[in-house]
Amino acid sequence: MRHADGVSTPPLTTVDYHTAGEPFRIVTAGAPTPDGRTVLDRREAAMHGELDGLRELLCSEPRGHADMYGGFLVPPDDDGADLGVLFWHKDGFSTACGHGTIALATYAVDAGLVEAPDDGECEVVIDVPSGRVRAVVRRVGGEVEAVRFVNVPSYVLARGVPVDAALEPTTADLSYGGAVYASVDATTVGLRVAPDHLGELIRVGRAIKWALNDHEAAQHPSDPRLSGVYGTIWYERLEGRDGLLHQRNVTVFADGEVDRSPCGSGTSARLALLDGGELADGATLVHDSVIGTRFLGRVVGRTTADGHDAVLTEVEGSAYRTGEHRFVLDPRDPVGRGFQLR
Repeated sequence: MRHADGVSTPPLTTVDYHTAGEPFRIVTAGAPTPDGRTVLDRREAAMHGELDGLRELLCSEPRGHADMYGGFLVPPDDDGADLGVLFWHKDGFSTACGHGTIALATYAVDAGLVEAPDDGECEVVIDVPSGRVRAVVRRVGGEVEAVRFVNVPSYVLARGVPVDAALEPTTADLSYGGAVYASVDATTVGLRVAPDHLGELIRVGRAIKWALNDHEAAQHPSDPRLSGVYGTIWYERLEGRDGLLHQRNVTVFADGEVDRSPCGSGTSARLALLDGGELADGATLVHDSVIGTRFLGRVVGRTTADGHDAVLTEVEGSAYRTGEHRFVLDPRDPVGRGFQLR
């Protein structure tokens, strides 16, 4: 059990959402803005400053849990975006987050940060550490029904990379969707993407991530700050319907965290791998999570990025508000900023 050092902090207010079951805690007041010209620069500053302690406070028990996720609002890179965000989890700050993008776009409309019609669509442009993403929020009767976003360019890094950190030797496909992911067919090591296999999926997925983290193919071609395997995507093919490609996945990311959603940036990484093969031109990927929630993914364009042939992907899902909070830290509290049991 790990305890964080206790220090007094000003109150932190948050609005919490979940996207397809995965939490996203948006800090609305009480956090400083880190220095930096871009959101990626601000991420570097946050990793070594006061925000890192606030991240730990919000992720650790008793205020959070080992699979908590959220973001600090920061200024965008320029006037071309509506807002910027620093994504965080219990182990640090991530470079991309699709489920967080969906939640944040929903919040931006709910909170009136971006004007939206009661019935119709509006665009919310968000700068994230890996680049600029464009979300389209659809409302019906004044309520957000769904969000779809076009991610940063996604591309294949390497296919069939040997890895012996699994239950038995297997191979992984590395691809980029704002972060680097290792995709592994769960059936190749005798597992299924199902809750009753979750313990082994976490244990082995974590081992695969670290085994491949320093692999040459996992190094970002142009910016080392985006290098390293962020997570292992376990996938399982399902029977398609109406000509749609149907898969189920669970992403084990950071240092053993589990994404309850189908993983938004991971869906982009999967689309890069599936494009031109299992996924026909113009087709939709029906991407289910380990808990049965769903994203829809599509390839909507092609480009080049970082010396790679890349695809532009669109991921669609929905987010729902779960609560509003005002967190404080009593300087007398013996557990300080909190603890983690795993």
